[in-house]
Amino acid sequence: MDFIDTHCHLDAYKGEGEASLDAVLRRAAAAGVGRVITIGTESSDWAFNRTVTAQYANQVAFTVGLHPCEVKLNWEQCVETLPDFFKQKPMPVGLGEIGLDYFHLPRDPVQRADALSLQQAAFRAQLRLVREQNCPVVVHSRQAFDDCIRLIDEAKVDWQKVVFHCFSEGPEAVRVLNKRGGYASFTGILTFKNAKAIRQAALTQGLERLMIETDAPYLSPEPHRGKRNEPAFVRHTAVFAAQLFGVSLEEVASVTTANAHNFFGLV
Repeated sequence: MDFIDTHCHLDAYKGEGEASLDAVLRRAAAAGVGRVITIGTESSDWAFNRTVTAQYANQVAFTVGLHPCEVKLNWEQCVETLPDFFKQKPMPVGLGEIGLDYFHLPRDPVQRADALSLQQAAFRAQLRLVREQNCPVVVHSRQAFDDCIRLIDEAKVDWQKVVFHCFSEGPEAVRVLNKRGGYASFTGILTFKNAKAIRQAALTQGLERLMIETDAPYLSPEPHRGKRNEPAFVRHTAVFAAQLFGVSLEEVASVTTANAHNFFGLV
């Protein structure tokens, strides 16, 4: 029985001993998490993620992308370097996480408008790169679902290659996403008591399209909520998903692993 954590941030584990990256990956393997995908958010972590993937080739894959909260005035220079990562091995398995985040916009109206404009411009530019590379795209959407959908539609990206990570919308939104061919991926939030709408979204999408992730070091699932998350804990989300869908843990492992392999083209 094998699991894949389709979204984590391994650059968060630079401690020593049990807090080290090596220890984190050993605990993941011991928990049955055979593969993790470390996700790019800014230019400073892209080379790190590639190095880690080369070092742990059988366990780690990576993506590159400029997170909306990392979009600054120099975003164009950052995005211009992204194609270089697709020209050398190990290559990214996707582009992301990219998208829109309206939750963290400044309160000042002028600053808010400027930040929103920069985010949308950077998202559009990276979606063009997704089309050029014909690669999977990991979308970050926070309080911006409708605009994310609109910009992806406008970019004419292949929706079969789109996953909205850490899905936090309800069943109606997941229907909009799935109708286009896109996927929703679920974190430990699925296990939270107040996440009824997100659980309904997972059920609406269906087990056959399920992907799971940690978004570690954030969003630890029950029974570790409030503690530092790590890839091994994706197993807890899988256990909860098995109960939610009324199937065995083995079936959840089989389906989610196959979906991750197919979506990201893992080998």
